[in-house]
Amino acid sequence: MNEQAVPVPGERFPDYRRSVGLKYVKYGFDVLLSPSFLGTVVALPAAAFGALELANLYRQGELQRLVRVAQQTEITLDVITVIVCVSLLSLAMLTYYALRQRPVYLVDFAVYQAPESWSCPYTRFNNGSRNCKKFTPENLEFQEKILARSGLGQQTYLPPAVASNPPMINMEKAREEFETVMFSTVQDLFDKTGVRPKDIRILVVNCSLFNPTPSLAAMVINHFKLRSNIISYNLSGMGCGSSPVSIDLARQMLQLHPSSYALVLSTENITQNWYFGNEKAMLMPNCLFRVGGAAMLLSNRRRDSLRAKYELLHTVRTHLGANDSAYKCIYQMEDDVGEMGVRLSKELMAVAGEALKANITTLGPLVLPISEQVLFVTNLVLRKVFKRKIKPYIPDFKLAFDRVCIHTGGRAVIDEIEKQLKLTPDMVEPSRATLYRYGNTSSSSIWYVLSYLESHVGLKRGERIWQMGFGSGFKCNSAVWRVRRRLNKMHPAWEGFDVKEMRDHLATLPNHLTRKVQ
Repeated sequence: MNEQAVPVPGERFPDYRRSVGLKYVKYGFDVLLSPSFLGTVVALPAAAFGALELANLYRQGELQRLVRVAQQTEITLDVITVIVCVSLLSLAMLTYYALRQRPVYLVDFAVYQAPESWSCPYTRFNNGSRNCKKFTPENLEFQEKILARSGLGQQTYLPPAVASNPPMINMEKAREEFETVMFSTVQDLFDKTGVRPKDIRILVVNCSLFNPTPSLAAMVINHFKLRSNIISYNLSGMGCGSSPVSIDLARQMLQLHPSSYALVLSTENITQNWYFGNEKAMLMPNCLFRVGGAAMLLSNRRRDSLRAKYELLHTVRTHLGANDSAYKCIYQMEDDVGEMGVRLSKELMAVAGEALKANITTLGPLVLPISEQVLFVTNLVLRKVFKRKIKPYIPDFKLAFDRVCIHTGGRAVIDEIEKQLKLTPDMVEPSRATLYRYGNTSSSSIWYVLSYLESHVGLKRGERIWQMGFGSGFKCNSAVWRVRRRLNKMHPAWEGFDVKEMRDHLATLPNHLTRKVQ
């Protein structure tokens, strides 16, 4: 195999800050200046003008004379003014209510914690790789090195079918993994919220690599006996960045269906997608991916605003699939001897950096303070229009967000996002802790990060949370939430977690960022 095709674990993002795609800036302002936003901007001043004019006429006694004038045959200018003002006020109110977005609340969520029998310390992983007798000595050593420097701890989880000797890789065991992970997680969510399965009107399930018939969504509907007219979607092949896509789809459905609950499930199946070949570029997922799953309950019912944990502010989706390198940088395929796996190309980090640049350039106008936007646009005009040779101005995203949930794709990804967005160590530690405790759980990883924030950091009302996910295609997707109430309750998935032990372990790894967390 060509060694150049193997992604280097320590490889960095390109410095995307040196260039800014103007079309992505335009995308951001297109979202900001949407018809609903412009309609509100026009409607509210018109309503205010009409109300002030009516108040002025009341003080002058014109409204009192309206009844008397109505009894006369001559219509005065004041009566016409009153009629026009009332009409404007009514039109403005109708416009506002017609164009406004329904609020979308995250009532609560749950993440899966596997039983101890699924635990996979380094020794169990390495012994299992040897005992299956599928890997060459060179690739056994390669996997051991990758695992040792990956940032994963000793308590991640693998499904029994993969960890058994010999491995039992089949459809039945893959179904068992999904049922064990997601059915228990959904039940936990129902128990926490008091919502009945029959109350769910919208269901969105995302799992990239396992797509049986009937679908995973149908399995959930069957198990929980959901309503027959449920609106269900089963998203596949969308990779680790698909949870924000599912949230965005649920948001759009909630705009169409008033007073509804939406259940969103994010997971990945390990059993049917373990690679037993000897191409290094396809062995990386074995070392990083572990069992995980998350269930989220969304609502557009205003009475849920008091108990909801978060309110959804923005979703931004970026897809670079039109570019061949981006499209193929994460690619499911068979190797030379017919073993199925997912290949990570050497362009992965460069593509991820480009996708991140496009996504945050679109996101910026929606979240950054006006002062930062003015500085950014001024700098951009000076460089692009007046050809001034000055450094690009990098907006300070710490002013836009209080907390960040980075997809735990790998230690190098977290390091580079911390460096290029100039995030503080405490802003990225929840993502490092999630990678250490649970590994790369694919699309559900950002929910493990959020549960860590609630459990070990605590969140205050009004704080803004940025979730970002990367995935095949290639995609970078963001969701922005606002905390609605103080949150500091320990999630079962994080009980007994030793933060100091995690920090000590990461400090021993090569090239680890050593800045201290406050």
